[in-house]
Amino acid sequence: MVLWRDAANFMSLTIPALASSLAVERPSDEDIVGSIGAIAGDLPQIDLSYERDIRTLWITLKPEPKPVFTLSIIASVRKVQGAIMRRWSAVDEAPILFLAYRASGSVFSLGGDLDFYLDCLVQNDRTGLADYARLAADVIRLNATALDGAAITLANIHGRALGGGIDPARACNVLVGEEGATFSYPEITFNHFPIAAVAILSRHAGAPEAERILLSGEEYSAAEFCAKGVLDAVAPDGKGEEWIRSYAGRNAGSQRARVALIAAFNRRAGNLEQDLAEAARMWVDHIMSLTPLEISKLQRIAQLQERMLGRALRRERAAPKAVAPSEVSTPA
Repeated sequence: MVLWRDAANFMSLTIPALASSLAVERPSDEDIVGSIGAIAGDLPQIDLSYERDIRTLWITLKPEPKPVFTLSIIASVRKVQGAIMRRWSAVDEAPILFLAYRASGSVFSLGGDLDFYLDCLVQNDRTGLADYARLAADVIRLNATALDGAAITLANIHGRALGGGIDPARACNVLVGEEGATFSYPEITFNHFPIAAVAILSRHAGAPEAERILLSGEEYSAAEFCAKGVLDAVAPDGKGEEWIRSYAGRNAGSQRARVALIAAFNRRAGNLEQDLAEAARMWVDHIMSLTPLEISKLQRIAQLQERMLGRALRRERAAPKAVAPSEVSTPA
């Protein structure tokens, strides 16, 4: 006959041992980044880092030789998106709930890679332009759909953001701009247009406002862009990443509901994949139809990008290192 106290002692000894044997060791931060690298392979022009306490993977954009959306950086981002979806989209308690974008340097982005466009035009390489447009549209679509439900996408814009360099960030589910950031779509002034701007801006600012932004070529402050509905929040300079950390920490518990709402609103807004595919086709047709005079203007704009970068680097070197403390608004 087994006494109750004997049975209780037996259970007290065996249950912890059984639980210990079944426990799965949580992967380290390096393992998370390493898992992505193992799937994605080489990832030029971006850095990855993981913050466990907010279950957020950071992509730091580091395009070379200047801060534009190069084919390499677009391809690297797309591979990271694919790796997250492949590795964790069907996993309970996935380690990555949020994918956050930030850029290095004093400029967020000077737009699309005009040098690449010009090279394609010289070689009459329609396929190269089409591949660039298709890949960019795919990255933007996945940012907008929370990686098809795998992770909510967040972005912080600081410094200057131009044209097609805005759209991948604005496609994210949440976009914060720092107070000193400026935004403009200057493409119209040289008979050009960004691939995804109509589809993306219309979903946030509405079609009439998106049209005014794109046709005016005007520059807007972060506060003005937020008032138009393009930004979700404005943070003090140097505090955008802190705003994102606060947002992720506050909303991790409701992440699944937020993903469901993102999917519902995307369905209501229409077929983004189809809109982007059509926009990409129109963009390639337009680029390939540029006249010699228009191509010459595009070359001057590419040179202007370099001068903008030079001025930004000089300001960065001259700026004081200390940043005054400032309050960060509480995210919704």
